[in-house]
Amino acid sequence: MSPLPVSRWKVVCAYDGTGFAGWQSQPGSGAIQDVIEARLNAMLGGLVRIHGSGRTDAGVHARGQVFHFDAAWRHGAAKLQAALRAGLPPGIQIRSVAVAPAGFHARFSATGKRYQYNLLAGDADPFTRPFVWCVERPRPLDEMAMRAAAAVLRGQHDFAGFAARRGPEEEETVRDLRRLDIVRRGRRWKLVFEADGFLYKMVRSLTGALVAVGEGKLTPGDLEAILTQATRTEAVQTAPPQGLFLEKVFYGRD
Repeated sequence: MSPLPVSRWKVVCAYDGTGFAGWQSQPGSGAIQDVIEARLNAMLGGLVRIHGSGRTDAGVHARGQVFHFDAAWRHGAAKLQAALRAGLPPGIQIRSVAVAPAGFHARFSATGKRYQYNLLAGDADPFTRPFVWCVERPRPLDEMAMRAAAAVLRGQHDFAGFAARRGPEEEETVRDLRRLDIVRRGRRWKLVFEADGFLYKMVRSLTGALVAVGEGKLTPGDLEAILTQATRTEAVQTAPPQGLFLEKVFYGRD
């Protein structure tokens, strides 16, 4: 009997990042990648390495993280999805599995990403708190100022001033922020960010800056100056991780 051909599998997954050490594999096996790889290794009887569309930090959630891996599997995509889901903790869900072209790469084939950040004015109940940033202050956030600041941030800029250094590696810092929407319903705020790519902690830094504008600590002009200077300053605070969701990774004409 001839051996099964190896296929490249594209997988979309969702996860509650609470309690995980982020997406990327690390010593101690507390990362989401480690949990999924352990399940695949148990299913396939060999060492399987998965490649994600990008990292998410500890406490950050995802509705549409994408990863790929290469493996031989004789039973089709639906049964692969079912087998993989059956052995994962409830905080990780496999949303779809499909055979991908041989040249597909979850990270390098991506043409953009969409993130959502959830804010709540005031305190939250214990079922909401793990998924929002509770902004507690005596006066409401200045929505008009935040919208003016969002208009400054949209478009192609050098976002070095809104990124955190990951390490010694060099990275191009110009990004096209093609969408930044602010949606408010009562005490709930939703910030939607879509770009061709994001720098390390860029969305959380932009959120922190927008909230600072809403609180009157920064102005839209201050954010414009940070873009122009392309240098991180103490004025830019990083929003906490629990309000952030990776919503979708775009490929081709998505």
